[in-house]
Amino acid sequence: MPRSLLSVCLWHTFLVTCAAEPAQLVLRSPRPYQVLQREGFQPKQSAANNPGGPELGFTDVTIEGDNPRGFTGQWQYRIVRLKNGYGQNTDWQYLQVENATKEIRGLAEVPAGGWYRLEVQCLDGQATVATGSVEPIGVGEVFLIAGQSYAGGYHDEILKVTDSSQAVSAYDWQEKTWRIAHDPPPHNGDGGSIWPHLGDMLVPTLRVPVAFVNVSVGDTSASQWLPNEMLHQRLVEVGKEIGLFRAVLWQQGESDVLEKSSSAAYVKKMLEIREAACDDWRFDPPWLLAKSTLHPTIYNRPLEENQIRSAIDQLWSRPGFRPGPDTDVLGGDNRGGANSRHHFSAEGQRRAAWLWFASLWNELNRDPDTRAGSWAIREWNGIYSTHIGRGFKFRRLMKKQKHGGRFVAGIHTIPIPKTSSSVVISGPDHRE
Repeated sequence: MPRSLLSVCLWHTFLVTCAAEPAQLVLRSPRPYQVLQREGFQPKQSAANNPGGPELGFTDVTIEGDNPRGFTGQWQYRIVRLKNGYGQNTDWQYLQVENATKEIRGLAEVPAGGWYRLEVQCLDGQATVATGSVEPIGVGEVFLIAGQSYAGGYHDEILKVTDSSQAVSAYDWQEKTWRIAHDPPPHNGDGGSIWPHLGDMLVPTLRVPVAFVNVSVGDTSASQWLPNEMLHQRLVEVGKEIGLFRAVLWQQGESDVLEKSSSAAYVKKMLEIREAACDDWRFDPPWLLAKSTLHPTIYNRPLEENQIRSAIDQLWSRPGFRPGPDTDVLGGDNRGGANSRHHFSAEGQRRAAWLWFASLWNELNRDPDTRAGSWAIREWNGIYSTHIGRGFKFRRLMKKQKHGGRFVAGIHTIPIPKTSSSVVISGPDHRE
């Protein structure tokens, strides 16, 4: 065959192959190992043999990616459950995208579970012209952790996530990335923590992934978390970055023991910290407060410890706060070595995780209509935001009744004229 003819044939083959191969999309959101907060979880219908299947919830996942070649057509997505994951696969579903000329942005309803692979494709007629995917991602429970060294990597044993799904994630707030929540926690001490073991207990019982977003800082008092302080600003900003989350897990108090803070002063500070943070987040997650005042390798101050414990007792009865664990019951061999300055021994870490599990299990299995802080409404310039809500039926009803519902940064918002009546929702923590 003449060389020129051979070249033409090879070029034709190359063009046909290129035309047949879909272009690869790069998805920016969601991110690998990211867990998104579920809504619609119904504890009373979550049994494994519930008629119609357990109602574990769902969320709307924001899909974002580059579309440099400006593909247009029908966009679709599907969910593929990965090995040892929880949840369910979905068939290809329609994805409504915005501004598809340069980038794609759309919402995908994803059932609670994971790890998943999220796949996206664009069809031109019957031909697939572009595809992209991201894995692993999950829809489950997200917890924002704050406080001091009890909540960080300042315990004896460096723990690893051992559940076969490996669906326990941690957010690195400096790098803006997610990873498996092995110890040490990101930027928070070089020892072990209680969170990997807690995740190992939560994931197989809840049957959804769990994420811990930890901004705690050792040797900090409540005063350092007050509004306008650097730690409060970090708390707020990281909370905004991750979108919705189930609760704040607050584990702090030793520095206030050393400062001999009174019960009244501690209560006042915590009320200010929570109110300011929720104002900035524009929703009202519950704050689960641990009693963690004991530090026998550093001090022995039962009277001062009791002042903080009494303050937490008072806060537990206030709207927006919930009981966390009492880790002060863990003495003796639960404590770190005398020369280590660590809080917990390896056994103590696991027992502290058990106590956190009990508190979270009780909170998550409260009735959604009475669960403190599990949903709320706040108003800014006539915009009412609903969060985590009363599940699928409530969210769909709001969209159907108000129309024009739109999705911004993971929060459903419904514009309502100033002259209209406010949305009336029963619940302990709603705000208008």
